[in-house]
Amino acid sequence: MIGEMEITWLGHSCFRLRGRDATALTDPCPPSTGFKIGKVTADVVTISHDDPESSYRQAVQGDAKFVTAPGEYEIAGILIAGIPMKGSKQAPPQRNLAFVVDIDDIRVCHLGLLTAIPHTDDAEQLVGTDILLVPVGGGGSLDARAAAEAVSMLEPKIVIPMRYKTAGATGDLEGVEKFLKEMGAEAKAPESRLNITKSGLPSDTTVVVLEARG
Repeated sequence: MIGEMEITWLGHSCFRLRGRDATALTDPCPPSTGFKIGKVTADVVTISHDDPESSYRQAVQGDAKFVTAPGEYEIAGILIAGIPMKGSKQAPPQRNLAFVVDIDDIRVCHLGLLTAIPHTDDAEQLVGTDILLVPVGGGGSLDARAAAEAVSMLEPKIVIPMRYKTAGATGDLEGVEKFLKEMGAEAKAPESRLNITKSGLPSDTTVVVLEARG
């Protein structure tokens, strides 16, 4: 179908965004996280912060371009904006980038290792997000309540939670259930992937839980 994009959660903060003509990968994670993502081919890879849990370059095959700095990029027809996030509870604040990725007319925002609700100035740069990839499990990033507040601020069409406790995850994280409760969303069996078109986006914010493939 023209304009259909496929989103697959490989585990932790790692997603594969596959469009008609190009593929993006976010925050590749090492096996130490409990997710074995294998070898992944991508045209562009975004790395939101320097933590080894999100910068496992060894998993990437092919001639991928790595984006690790703020700015605007166009790679293989994919538009990318790297936006520094001011919100942090840590001192000194840990460097973290949110990435806005435009593929097939769909705008996806990956919040990286966000530790606090986005600053108003930052949020303004993320307005218009169709699909939000948001950490929800705490353990050094947003917990369920803060994640729900971030969703309310950014008003995406679809929310996909990440970085939470699963059967295989090794991190000290909470499960996704608290986030679903905060969002007033029904707990359903995770989907293997999300295939979506611009015209197929819901009118109201909808939570989609994916099954980790790694």
